[in-house]
Amino acid sequence: MTVVVKFGSSLVVGERGRVRHGVLRARGREIRRIVRRGEAVCLVSSGAIALGLPRLGLDRRPRSISRLQAASALGQARLQAAWDKALSPLHAAQVLLTAGDIADRTTYVNARGALDALLRLGAVPVVNENDATATDEITFGDNDALAAQVAVLLRARLLVLLTEVAGVYSRTPGTPGAVLLEEGTRAGEAVLGAASPQGRGGMRSKVLAAELAAAAGIPTGIAGGTGSLVLEPILAGEPRGTRFAASERNEPAFKLWLRFGKPVRGRIIVDAGARRALVDDGASLLAVGVVACEGSFEAGDAIDLAGPDGTAFARGIASVPVGELAGRPRGVEAVNRDRLVVL
Repeated sequence: MTVVVKFGSSLVVGERGRVRHGVLRARGREIRRIVRRGEAVCLVSSGAIALGLPRLGLDRRPRSISRLQAASALGQARLQAAWDKALSPLHAAQVLLTAGDIADRTTYVNARGALDALLRLGAVPVVNENDATATDEITFGDNDALAAQVAVLLRARLLVLLTEVAGVYSRTPGTPGAVLLEEGTRAGEAVLGAASPQGRGGMRSKVLAAELAAAAGIPTGIAGGTGSLVLEPILAGEPRGTRFAASERNEPAFKLWLRFGKPVRGRIIVDAGARRALVDDGASLLAVGVVACEGSFEAGDAIDLAGPDGTAFARGIASVPVGELAGRPRGVEAVNRDRLVVL
């Protein structure tokens, strides 16, 4: 089984864009022991942009997309070199992914195959977003979401999101009344702060990522990443940080990808009879059951299916473009039962 561990920018990069070698060495020692005991470890590491900024003569993140891309390209080499050193004599492998790699089923399966091969060889994949080319990931993405996606992709036994603080607090750590929330079910009570100056995620994105992974059946923890021992106690089941219990659903890899990996492009409202046929009988959705369509989707796009009350109850892959569903034609399949998952 595989453990996925995500490192935030503030853990990897300190003042003036310098690598926090002490933190990386400590985690590297733990990871070596974990791998030697026979467990595979995959890292998702932020920090490329923060490490590249000094090489551009900058001390804060610029707004320019092209400068962010340049910083990422310059910093990625430094980031990989830092992990090479921290994990030695284990081999650190660089894997750069984009949201498009996750959204496309073929590249998704290819990425899983490559990661599986590296893990079987005893290497430690170090995954990061390919920020140098994927502009929308720089603007909107974060590595917490990527870590959750990688955990789902690998069917990991555990996802650990490491940060500067001990876990999710009820309010900003250090303020009066702030307490650590040990159970993820209480995260909705928290007043969550903004991202660190080096990063772009913040605690809110960690909670969302933890909830996504947990919904996919992967127990997840948000915990502090500094100190001599962090990962081994968590893997041993000791209470550390904030824990999100896994859902009991055990879905096939394709349905996990459809639920969590493929972006939704539209929405279909179905009548009550079609909803019953889909949920109770496991039938395909035929165009005669379609009441209305929202969005502009093509065949192969992911779409949400909603009942007469407007509540989404399933997600599927459209068999035809939206234009072919107008008028509820008979004999036209909107979504095949094998390409659909009930939410």
